[in-house]
Amino acid sequence: SDLARKRARALVAGAHDGTDAQLLLAADQLVVAGPTVVAGYPWFGDWSRDTMTSYEGLFLETGRFDEGRRLLLRNADTLSEGMLANTADTGTLEYNTADGTLWFLHAVGRHVERTGDVDLAAALADGLLEVVEAHVRGTRYGIGVDPADGLLSQGANGLALTWMDARVNGQPVTQRAGKAVDVNALWINGLATVVGLLEQVGRDASEVRVHERRARDSFPSVFLEGGRCNDLVGDASLRPNQLLAVSLPHAPLAERSVVESCASLLTSLGLRSLDPTDQAYRGRHRGDPAARDGAYHQGTVWPWLIGPYAEAALKTGVATTGLLDGLEAHLSEWGLGSVSETADGNAPHGATGCPFQAWSVAETLRARRLLLAST
Repeated sequence: SDLARKRARALVAGAHDGTDAQLLLAADQLVVAGPTVVAGYPWFGDWSRDTMTSYEGLFLETGRFDEGRRLLLRNADTLSEGMLANTADTGTLEYNTADGTLWFLHAVGRHVERTGDVDLAAALADGLLEVVEAHVRGTRYGIGVDPADGLLSQGANGLALTWMDARVNGQPVTQRAGKAVDVNALWINGLATVVGLLEQVGRDASEVRVHERRARDSFPSVFLEGGRCNDLVGDASLRPNQLLAVSLPHAPLAERSVVESCASLLTSLGLRSLDPTDQAYRGRHRGDPAARDGAYHQGTVWPWLIGPYAEAALKTGVATTGLLDGLEAHLSEWGLGSVSETADGNAPHGATGCPFQAWSVAETLRARRLLLAST
């Protein structure tokens, strides 16, 4: 349409350079009428976890402030028992993530910080409080706070509630039930975000602050071991999920060693989902559905993780020279002008999955702008 062409020309005109323009246009194609986000072309529809993880890159970096506001308000209307609906692709609202709601808290916080839209914080304040209270008292699928340390546990038979949610024959491959490092980094970040938003609109945040401090104080002793984080209480697997404990705005850690420990996960197209020396590592994301899903989070590379890595590296002084070279080259080799969902863990890291993936584009764009701003 003429409107779409006009917007595309404006995006290109405001871009930092040619690569920035490509990423802006790629992001533009993933936001559709509603507004809503297509998680990935050609196979995925509207998934709130993907939308909220992508929010900063797709809406704030591209200046879609009004549309983003409407999207956040519409998603808030799906809150039930303190949980955000993950998808309606099956015809009914489904509540099946432990982290999607926490990414929503992050998205609201980033929106208000970037735009100064305190009215949005006021409109959502009751919903944000309900999210916190429901998680403290416990909600679906064993999602709830352990009163002993203030940290969040989750898990239910047959379900994988974190972003590593692949299942084969109905059984989770990486169930990660219990206290997961990324979920708790998001929980602490979410609590701190809600405190800030409530205080901006003159609401009492004292109880939320108590929960935030308890969880923050507990986090290092529960997760940090040998300079890096265990992926799960009782599971020392080396995975990239620990990066959120450093990268998020209100992250519970600032250890450079956490970022450095992910060196074996870093590739030219993003980060492997599991250390290649692990016995469970799968280096190729190929084959029939069972083979692909079995490798999905067991070594497969995920470009979206470059966002948390870049942010954590910048915070801790880890070198970022050439970090995005491979992803920039990738813009012309798979989904033209876009960033793929996944890639093989083994070199040469051939792209797999959706050729046009929302959080891959969003986090590559955000990471690139963070790196440009730091020079």
